[in-house]
Amino acid sequence: MTEQKRLSPGDQAPAFTLPDSGGKPVSLSDYLGRSVVVYFYPAASTPGCTKQACDFRDSTAALASAGYEVVGISPDKPEKLAAFAAAEGLDFPLLADVDREVLTRWGAYGEKLNYGRRIMGVIRSTFLVDPEGKITKAMYNVRATGHVAKLLRELPA
Repeated sequence: MTEQKRLSPGDQAPAFTLPDSGGKPVSLSDYLGRSVVVYFYPAASTPGCTKQACDFRDSTAALASAGYEVVGISPDKPEKLAAFAAAEGLDFPLLADVDREVLTRWGAYGEKLNYGRRIMGVIRSTFLVDPEGKITKAMYNVRATGHVAKLLRELPA
């Protein structure tokens, strides 16, 4: 596999401005001064991505009490994200990176193994970003199921 850029703790989180499910621009800079979980997922309304999104939804109170907000990013169009959010009662922003530029800058899009085949696609990834915009945790190739519970256990105290 080709070498891909990966983010590490201490790196400045790459800036972005993307449309949310309603088409409103949302920027990483909107979260300066607050801690945020930024997670990248392959496709809205698929079984694994639905499970992961619902796990984040069901954990927003626990994450908020630990001082974190949640933002999900996929290559889906805003209209698909709106339908996904409505169907699953998601209470955090879902952002559309249709051209995959942000996914690529965060190391969450590239060559990966899928059932033993090398393909280009979204690498399911989660990042913790501190109030100054620095990466404090970078997790690549996370599992859709059980990932949020693991994340909650590993949050800095």
